[in-house]
Amino acid sequence: MLSKNSSIVLSKLKYREYDLIVKCYTEQRGVVSYLLRGVLKSKKGLSKTVYFQALSQLEIEEVYKPNQSLHAIKEVKFSYVYSTLHNNIFKSSIVLFLSEILSNVLKEEEKNEDLFHFMATALQYLDNEDQFSNFHLLFLLKLTRYLGFQPESVNTDFSYFNLETGVFENSNHGIYSVSGENLIILKQLLGTNFDALNAVKITGKQRQEFLNMLLYYFELHLGSFKKPRSLQVLNDVFH
Repeated sequence: MLSKNSSIVLSKLKYREYDLIVKCYTEQRGVVSYLLRGVLKSKKGLSKTVYFQALSQLEIEEVYKPNQSLHAIKEVKFSYVYSTLHNNIFKSSIVLFLSEILSNVLKEEEKNEDLFHFMATALQYLDNEDQFSNFHLLFLLKLTRYLGFQPESVNTDFSYFNLETGVFENSNHGIYSVSGENLIILKQLLGTNFDALNAVKITGKQRQEFLNMLLYYFELHLGSFKKPRSLQVLNDVFH
């Protein structure tokens, strides 16, 4: 079946000698993997790989066969052309980190237009923003809504947040209870949208500790979640 599908590239993997497998999150079908045959064989083919950088936003004309795991691409073009995301070392480290997480947590071939538009809009915001050191924190926090474990926003005046249950509480439950600076930052970010993110002031050390807490939250609620290998690069860049 030949159809058009808006897509965000999650990952690419060399397959055999000249082929690529590209994993995308698509507007119409959720996660879809495409096999690009012979794309690494010629200069003309290699020029096409520029489309498949991490988190690129594409319009794909696809040959989709429902009972197959790998599908084909007939035509591809950018639906949005980034101006900074792939050539700014700070932004590219965020892109590498988020693409690894998204590739890990988004597994289902299931349509979710709200999630697709959240991702596309947030990445366009990052592309156009000059102050973005806390972007990945808010992105991950907002992503939890679409993954089914968004922190409850009631009782935010309580003294603890329980990572296991996802609720604010007035008593300490040991290793799952968050307090102190991480709790303050969590409450700030829960009430913040991307366009107001610059008002949240966080030091490098606070950012790193809050991110570690967020990743632990993902681990608790997603059994197959793996801490991204690009985490160290991100921490080094934003320390």
